Amino acid sequence: MKIKTYKKIFNPFLYFFKSEASSGVILLICAIAAMVIANSDLASSYDHILHRYITIGYRELSLSMSVLHWINDGLMAIFFFVVGMEIKREVAIGELKSIKKTILPVAAAVGGMIVPAIIYMVFNYNEATITGWGIPMATDIAFALGVLSLVGKNAPKGILIFLTALAIVDDLGAIIVIAVFYTSQISKVALIAALIVLGLLILANKLKVKSTAVFVIGGIILWIAVLKSGIHATIAGVLLGMVIPAGKNINEFKNSMLYKLEHTLTPYSAFVIMPIFALANSGVAIDIKSFLTVISAPVSLGIIFGLFIGKQVGVFGVSYLLVKFKIAKLPSQVTKKHLYGASVLAGIGFTMSLFVASLSFVDETILSTAKISIILASLLSAILGMVIFKFSKPESRKR
Repeated sequence: MKIKTYKKIFNPFLYFFKSEASSGVILLICAIAAMVIANSDLASSYDHILHRYITIGYRELSLSMSVLHWINDGLMAIFFFVVGMEIKREVAIGELKSIKKTILPVAAAVGGMIVPAIIYMVFNYNEATITGWGIPMATDIAFALGVLSLVGKNAPKGILIFLTALAIVDDLGAIIVIAVFYTSQISKVALIAALIVLGLLILANKLKVKSTAVFVIGGIILWIAVLKSGIHATIAGVLLGMVIPAGKNINEFKNSMLYKLEHTLTPYSAFVIMPIFALANSGVAIDIKSFLTVISAPVSLGIIFGLFIGKQVGVFGVSYLLVKFKIAKLPSQVTKKHLYGASVLAGIGFTMSLFVASLSFVDETILSTAKISIILASLLSAILGMVIFKFSKPESRKR
């Protein structure tokens, strides 16, 4: 019984890996379906549905947004809520708890965010599209783990942990970038209201309130306040995830609200919300005749080189230096080839990159160009990463 409990609590990434890996396959199917629809006779109907407005509430207390915005601002807030809980769990009892274990994936994630952003800015210097510098910073953990699941035993457990931890830090970095740099004009009244609600939720945590309803209702109010404040509404999801009670030790954690909510919502996030997001955001019309012109635009070059090259240089470069100078060490059975393969897979941007692109560009033509570039760079990274792992084997000697 103790062994089962140990595995259940100390290896949460195994559950995470299985759900995210399977989700990656469904995401790919939805992305392909969206692109097929966008290039068929159904394109106008697809566009009409996404831009149809839906109103919830009554008069002054109502919210009216397009279907696309309800997906990107509403459903994705739940996705970010799960991300917030994942971050809190990893910091509390997971791979981000120990500084010794954390230094390699955290440093690699930082390198994997900075280098792609710089590459993008170089290609888009003095261009209006410079605002998209946050697009190539992200890693899609679902797709990355989905690719790893296809290579079987060639991907040792250590590299799964490394890539999962890296992606979680990457998500945190993307969240900070969205909150700070992709925010419209701030409404002070709404922002103060959001801070008050957040403060009350923190107090509820401190007072050990066990009612899930208190946090759910508070979370909805927080989401509305953040939405009205001008800060992107999905940030409310992250903040809510971080204040959900998790317990102070491993025994408390397994019975905590965070543990129960995360395991309840993760399947919905992975198999419902993310596929819907992919269906809504991946549909882009492709004109074969102008394809070369599209991918040679500054925004395309910045995204493609940022994700496919920048991630490799940033993640592997930083990791290699830390290992070489003995500041950190490779996980058990992991070789430098595995590390390079994971660095390549980090270039699969997809979900978060598409999300940041939707925040970066209002012009539909530029947004379509960005989407095509994200999909192309992600496919290149997935293919090369899989090839590298296919020709890699776990290190047999013990470390």
